[in-house]
Amino acid sequence: MDAQSGASRHPARRRLSPAFQAGIRPLHSPYRRRRLTLEGLMRDPYAVLGVSKTASAAEIKSAFRKLAKQFHPDANPDNAKAKERFAEASRAYEIVGDADKRKKFDRGEIDAEGRETFQGYPGGNGFTGADGFDDLFGGRARGQAHAGGFDAEDILKTVFGGAQAGGPRRTFSQAEFETMFGDPPGGGRAHQGRAAPPKGRDIEMPLAVPVRDVINGGKAKLALKDGRTIAVTVPKNVQDGQIIRLKGQGETGPAGHRGDVLAKVRIRPEPGMRIDGHAIHVDTDIDLKTAVRGGKAPVQTPDGKIAVKIAPWTSSGQSLRVPGRGLPQKSGKRGDLFAVVRIALDETDREALEQLFADEAAKG
Repeated sequence: MDAQSGASRHPARRRLSPAFQAGIRPLHSPYRRRRLTLEGLMRDPYAVLGVSKTASAAEIKSAFRKLAKQFHPDANPDNAKAKERFAEASRAYEIVGDADKRKKFDRGEIDAEGRETFQGYPGGNGFTGADGFDDLFGGRARGQAHAGGFDAEDILKTVFGGAQAGGPRRTFSQAEFETMFGDPPGGGRAHQGRAAPPKGRDIEMPLAVPVRDVINGGKAKLALKDGRTIAVTVPKNVQDGQIIRLKGQGETGPAGHRGDVLAKVRIRPEPGMRIDGHAIHVDTDIDLKTAVRGGKAPVQTPDGKIAVKIAPWTSSGQSLRVPGRGLPQKSGKRGDLFAVVRIALDETDREALEQLFADEAAKG
C-alpha cells in the first residue's frame, strides 16, 4: 500500500476551530485521546467496593465499612481524593447494600447511579452495549463499538457537527446527555441526585418537661437507650406532643453517621395538678374558717405561686377560674387555671369544733 492510498483510507483529522473547542471543553477535556468504553461511563458498584457479584450482604457491608473508615472525611480533612472515594463508596453501597436495588441492578433495570436504564430508542435494545451508541450516534459508531471502544473525539464530532464538514447536527435532550456521559452540561444536576452517606436510624423517645419549664423554657434530661444521658434545651411556650430533633444522637449507621433522636414533649404536672388541653386544674386547700368567712389561699401555677380570693361560704369542690394562667397555645394565648377548693380541717381547731357541735347537739 502506497502513501497516497493510505492517506485516502485514513484522512488527517480536521483541526477543531477555537470556537468549537471552547463550546465543548467541559466534555472534550476529560475524554481527549482515550478509548471510551461503556465500563468507563459509570463504575460498577461491586468493583468500587472490591467484592464479587456473588458476595453476601454481610460481605458487602463489611467492605463498605472498611472503605468508609479509610476514606472518611473526618479522618482525611484536606484530602479531596479521599472525599471522592468516600462518596463513591457510599453511592455504591446505596445500590448493592439495599436488597431491592441490588436485585434491580443485577437484572439491569437500574444503573450504578440508581436510575432506570434507557429503554426508549427505536430499533435498539435499551442502552446496552453498542446498540445504544448506534441509536445515539448513528451507524459510524457501530464499527468502532465492535472494535472494542469509541474514540471520544469522533463521538464529539458526530454529536456536534457530523463526521464531515457541513454534516447534519443533532440536538440531544438533557436525559440523553446524562445517559451518554453521566453528568449534564455544566455538571450540575446529576451530583445533586446522588445519595448521601447512609446514616443510622432515627429514634423517637418521650421527653418529660416539668410544667414550670413550659412557659420560660429550660433544660430537661433525656436518658437514651445506649446508657447516655443528655440535656435537652426546651424552648419557651413548648407544646405537649411537640417534637424536638436532636441531630446526631440516634443509632450509628454503617458509615459511622448517627441518626437523630426525636424527643416528643410530654408535660409533667406537679402533684395535685391535672392538665386538660391547655387548662390546668389545681387542688387548693383552705381551712374551715376561710371557707365560712372568706379570705385568700395560695395556688401553684406554671409561673409560680399566686393568691386567689375565697368568697365567704365556699364549698369544697368548687372551682375558681383564674384567666390566662394555664398552658400556652400555638396562637400565643394561654389557657385558664382552675383552683379546685378542698376544705381541710386544722388539728389546732379540733377541740373547739368538737365542743361547738356538742353544744349544738345538747340544745337540740
